[in-house]
Amino acid sequence: MRKERTESALTRNWAETDPWSDDPRLLGRTYAIPFDQVWQACLKLVTTWNRWELLQTDDIEGIIQVRCTTAVFRLKGNIEIRVLLDENALTRVDLRSRSIKNRYDLGVNARRIGRFLVRLDKLLRAGKGTIIDPKDAVALTLGHR
Repeated sequence: MRKERTESALTRNWAETDPWSDDPRLLGRTYAIPFDQVWQACLKLVTTWNRWELLQTDDIEGIIQVRCTTAVFRLKGNIEIRVLLDENALTRVDLRSRSIKNRYDLGVNARRIGRFLVRLDKLLRAGKGTIIDPKDAVALTLGHR
């Protein structure tokens, strides 16, 4: 897995969450927490994070768009945060982070996503029982068929 992370950091300028990712930072989150509470927590994080600028929100579509700037080289990136209800009425948070000009990101985008999700968990006081493993959420769906 370490080799895959290094290769990805040297060949891509983006990262995104996926429930089946081998990288635990990129699993996204499935919460047993109401949509509005998660949405408001995401907005609070975005608007209080240094060097993050809120560009657009759409609570109907569940999309928050952000422009971020790194501390050291002032490199710019775009983040899209998607907050949606899944088929089990659980709140799902996924992110996509992309460097604007760089051809590769040295892992910045994956780290950015991971840090956001850790801070979101803390702000929501989420833990065992409120953070649902995405693979378990899929099993719930298959079990209801």
